[in-house]
Amino acid sequence: MARATPPTSSFPRPRRSRHMPTPDGRISRKTVLKAAVALGAAPLLFGGGIALAREQAGGGALTPTPACHDGDEPTAEQTEGPYFKPDSPLRADLSADGPGAPLTVSGYVFGRACLPISGVLLDFWQADDGGNYDNAGYTFRGHQFTDAQGAFKLTTIVPGLYPGRTRHLHVKLQAPGRPVLTTQLYFPGEPRNTTDTIFDARLLMNVRQSGPGREGSYDFVLDVPQAPGSPSPSPSPTPTATPTGTPTPPPGGSWTPGRTYAPGDRVGYSGASYVCLQAHTAMAGWEPPNVPALWRRS
Repeated sequence: MARATPPTSSFPRPRRSRHMPTPDGRISRKTVLKAAVALGAAPLLFGGGIALAREQAGGGALTPTPACHDGDEPTAEQTEGPYFKPDSPLRADLSADGPGAPLTVSGYVFGRACLPISGVLLDFWQADDGGNYDNAGYTFRGHQFTDAQGAFKLTTIVPGLYPGRTRHLHVKLQAPGRPVLTTQLYFPGEPRNTTDTIFDARLLMNVRQSGPGREGSYDFVLDVPQAPGSPSPSPSPTPTATPTGTPTPPPGGSWTPGRTYAPGDRVGYSGASYVCLQAHTAMAGWEPPNVPALWRRS
């Protein structure tokens, strides 16, 4: 039977306006509220914050995550669990990996001053419709990078349930040159949310039904210091000499997990030479041949 094509999401465009920075680079809370009303979300306000799907899921007012103001708390960390697998393919669409109800998850990645961050690596993995993880291959596994506006979009299916856990998605995030954040995303209204010992209401997505599938959204906040009005950390060109000094020479040598690389750095891996395209901290699974967005063979 032919796979149902996920309906075109109406989230990305309104959500983009929701978080569009003001001329000074800041996020306007008024913009957030206007966009929420435009979406027909009829937001409830708790303590001056915004309450959408995640506040309606478990009874009582929950603290929004994130709220758009200076000094945001970073998104909560969670265990990666036993099913993480490095070397996932570079792709944002996992929907062809197996049957299931269509799901799109979109959002933005912000730093501590609620400024968007481009070039953030997001590595997603999940169970299939039957609640099984593919540990032999890369079914329902893939990584992507935020665009120039700090936005991401994952196209997949609603993950199945398995014993002991509620419905969830796994994700690792890393801003250029920053530590990795490992966490999970949850669905509102799931009966097992109340019995899952790992479940964290701060990680509930905003989810709505869209035809046969669902549309979800979530905005991550990374522990990246930002000054109001400062530009988003993003890939930079190869350093050039300045009147006051010379650029730091590339580290050279073999590619090494845990080492921080800058654009222009050159390394060797499996007998080949690579040049770094984006600042990042190397980790297992992101070897040069596997992440063409980070390394180019030279």
